Amino acid sequence: MGARSGGYDAAFFPKLAALEAGNFWFRARNRLLLRLLARHAGHVRDYLEVGCGTGFVLAAVAERFPGWRISGSEFLADSLPYARARVPRASLLQLDARALPFDAGFDAIGAYDVLEHIDDDGAALRSIHQALRAGGIAALSVPQHPWLWSEQDVAAHHVRRYARGELEAKLRAAGFSITWSGSFTGVLLPLMVLSRLRPRRPGAAHDPLAELALPRPVDALLDLAMRIEGALVACGIRLPLGGSRVVIARKAVHA
Repeated sequence: MGARSGGYDAAFFPKLAALEAGNFWFRARNRLLLRLLARHAGHVRDYLEVGCGTGFVLAAVAERFPGWRISGSEFLADSLPYARARVPRASLLQLDARALPFDAGFDAIGAYDVLEHIDDDGAALRSIHQALRAGGIAALSVPQHPWLWSEQDVAAHHVRRYARGELEAKLRAAGFSITWSGSFTGVLLPLMVLSRLRPRRPGAAHDPLAELALPRPVDALLDLAMRIEGALVACGIRLPLGGSRVVIARKAVHA
């Protein structure tokens, strides 16, 4: 398996690019990631997003941090034209996350909902560690809680959902120290459990984007819930449970 699993049909990336801005989950994840990057990555000159997909996060980072040199990599080349359209100033490359061709080239590297697609996620973490400069940070998000595994994970070509503490342990094994770790979408966890118990719509089991197209009132309500969660995180509260895990890790200064 490559840096991100294949198997998506030709309509996947244009559909994803059209859905992202209109879906509360992607907007809320961007708000959290930007807050954490602003807090932990003030020293950045060069930033790389591994598995940048259609560039939704990359575009937000480029706008929030105009002084950063922005790069993105993706194993699936079909997504790169969408990222290029969103972030014209970014340097974009087709690369395998397990074998990044960089040695101390970046101050910060992000990988957002990428590692769960990789069989050997340890190799990807070691590759990210090598690509970072001493003192650099890695910002990562992954789906959490194996007991939430469902047909949606299968449709999205996930290899795993992470147990609590699993990503942190793998980061330490790759040479990182943990700076920040917390759950994401904790306030919506009961809804996530219910969504996995209800019967699937015909064809939904094979469509990784089936759950993303929401009526606007529903999306607005869920967005409000996520803004409340974001306010709690900003106050220093770290939720123990949630559909995703977000971790900020640092490479040692003398690495």
